[in-house]
Amino acid sequence: MGERKGVNKYYPPDFDPAKHGSLNKYRNSHPLRERARKLSQGILIIRFEMPYNIWCDGCQNHIGMGVRYNAEKKKVGNYYTTPIYRFRMKCHLCPNHIEMQTDPANCDYVIVSGARRKEERWDVESNEQVVATAHEEKQKLETDAMYKLEHGSKDQNKLQRALPTLQDIQEAQNAWKDDFSLNSLLRRKFREEKKILQEEEKKDLALQAKANLSIPLVRESDEDRHLAALLKYQSLGSYEDKQRQKRSEIIDRPWFSSTPVSSAKASDTLKNLSRSGKSPVGRSPVDMTHLGVVRQKSKDRERASTEEANETSTEKANETIQVNRQEQGSVANRMSLDSYAESALASPKTEENASSSFPASLVADYSDSEAEADL
Repeated sequence: MGERKGVNKYYPPDFDPAKHGSLNKYRNSHPLRERARKLSQGILIIRFEMPYNIWCDGCQNHIGMGVRYNAEKKKVGNYYTTPIYRFRMKCHLCPNHIEMQTDPANCDYVIVSGARRKEERWDVESNEQVVATAHEEKQKLETDAMYKLEHGSKDQNKLQRALPTLQDIQEAQNAWKDDFSLNSLLRRKFREEKKILQEEEKKDLALQAKANLSIPLVRESDEDRHLAALLKYQSLGSYEDKQRQKRSEIIDRPWFSSTPVSSAKASDTLKNLSRSGKSPVGRSPVDMTHLGVVRQKSKDRERASTEEANETSTEKANETIQVNRQEQGSVANRMSLDSYAESALASPKTEENASSSFPASLVADYSDSEAEADL
């Protein structure tokens, strides 16, 4: 970079090194150019870096340590032979100006105006560290013998109070004196723990692959093991056992309701059964004699029909007696059913008496149609 600048410099024809000395003197310019524009006022523009965190008083924003600014530097005093410099810069977030100056006595920077410091300083006395002796106290120790004696006695008392603590610190440091053995012990322990962790990780991965889980598994604890030991799991049984249990429940269930039914309800049920004209699907049709409908036929047909009607009425009466005996638990209901069955069996074998056993039925006369044709 310097070589390039040296090669590319332009020296005019009237330039005389003995007279001008340098190009800056020839042009009557400062090497810093614009940064030295206020040099007549004792101000030099430099690149200043913020020494610590501050809060701007203009915009109340935080300015971090290390932020750089173009600051005006000028000398404002001396601390003995050390000069004190002041820096003035403009906040990059607002028009407010911040002024800071050096503090050679405390080796620090002090904010003059425009900002306030964010307190993050280390307090030496509160942390029980050794404080550097001030210049005035140092001079007093050198000149005043009595003050030096008092200061020495105070130091001795302080040493006696701090001696047990210093011995404990020294013993703790001696325990860590053999660095190689301690390092070997720690590395061995680390290898053992790492091996255990790898085995647990393999088990967890195998369990996740088996159960098709995508969630991380946590380690087992003593409470989890104790709770798992208290729990007992039992299978609900196979499908065949469930079916067998359902069949046994169905078999043990009563066929009819346990509530007693009155004789009037039983007789109404029998009448309704005898009056139904249509049979359910898949069964033989009900005989028309139960509906109280009588058809006039020839003598042979009359005999056959009366015999069939008596047989069917007898069979159905027996069936109804058995059904109602199972449904009814009382003796009165059984007696009413028996009396009804005897009356049904004792009915005459004529079509007129069969029709008279159903008072609410209809009697149809087909004499005009089939009787004449038979004759």
